[in-house]
Amino acid sequence: MNLEAIQAALREAKLDAWLFYDHHRRDPIAYRILGINPVMCTRRWYYLIPAEGEPAKLIHRIEAHNLDGLPGKEVRYSSWREQREGLSGLLKGKKRVAMQYSLLNNIPYVGLVDAGTIELVRTCLVDVISSADLVQQFEAAWTEDQWQSHLAAGQWVHESVRRAFTVIREAARAGKALNEYEVQQEMARLLESHGLVADEPPCVAVNANSANPHYSPGREVSAPIRSGDFVLLDVWGKQNKPCAVYFDITWTGYVGEKVPEQYTKVFNVVRQARDAAIDLVQKSLEAGRKLYGFEVDDAARMVIDAQGYGKYFVHRTGHSIGEDVHGNGANMDNFETHDERRIIPSTCFSIEPGIYLQEFGVRSEVNVFTSERGARVTGEIQQEIVPILAASS
Repeated sequence: MNLEAIQAALREAKLDAWLFYDHHRRDPIAYRILGINPVMCTRRWYYLIPAEGEPAKLIHRIEAHNLDGLPGKEVRYSSWREQREGLSGLLKGKKRVAMQYSLLNNIPYVGLVDAGTIELVRTCLVDVISSADLVQQFEAAWTEDQWQSHLAAGQWVHESVRRAFTVIREAARAGKALNEYEVQQEMARLLESHGLVADEPPCVAVNANSANPHYSPGREVSAPIRSGDFVLLDVWGKQNKPCAVYFDITWTGYVGEKVPEQYTKVFNVVRQARDAAIDLVQKSLEAGRKLYGFEVDDAARMVIDAQGYGKYFVHRTGHSIGEDVHGNGANMDNFETHDERRIIPSTCFSIEPGIYLQEFGVRSEVNVFTSERGARVTGEIQQEIVPILAASS
């Protein structure tokens, strides 16, 4: 835990304190930011970091060691009455206090404290403010080592896509049977052999399966891949080491020498939407303009809406990327949620608009990393559907 940095952020945000709370490990954010990992969490604990001065702990006597290692004075309780008295003392003189809470649950990834606890804190005459921006600052901003781990992972994530297209090409030209699951496993083996891990194996989706944004093949449920098929590959991974961060992309291909117009037409709309979102991020940050997640979603969605495909774009434009593939920074979202978090430096997110028709779905996904006055796409950018059987492929 970087106490000095947290207190500086609280002062900048004009907050009196950040109140951490947990019961039965419901808030993983708290444990990561505070840097603690107690063995047992069956009793409620509170940890208050004020904008100025010494932190304070409120812990149950049965689990008095849960906050060991953290600085600050300690208050213990046993009964619920003692707990409430202790909490009132902890918050005395505080008016604006951040917690893992989201107004109207607009940002559910941060809304982890239960409503009853928020009500209890408010009885202490405290105004509870969402910690969403603080969480982003201390959870989503990357170090230089994490940035390098992202680039290193990206080399093999892209290579797994090339390998998948090669496997499909060789099988099609040889007239050999091949299915989604077999391609998925080939990609997973390549990633594992180069030290990458992931929470789920890659997605390999053919034809109508690609119209399901979260489709994934399995040993028992897997479609064949044949000449004339449309193929979508969604793959993510990170280095197998502490604090490594993910790389996450989606590419599409066609098992033939020339991609039919029906696929190219939809891909071109998706590509334009993707590029419009990237352009907004880059120009806004270069100009020093504040930019929020929902605005990036609007930029991509506007392009797809204008081409008449709006109802087929059924998910947000992008998500934060970190140690989890779906991180705790700003999402590019004004569809599933209204994400009002500001896009801040040293954070990474996907831009991945999609159009999902009944027969097939097209998505193009890139990763964008921000700096103080700019942003860059961190890997290769797909400009056309890959004709898998073309002579030059």
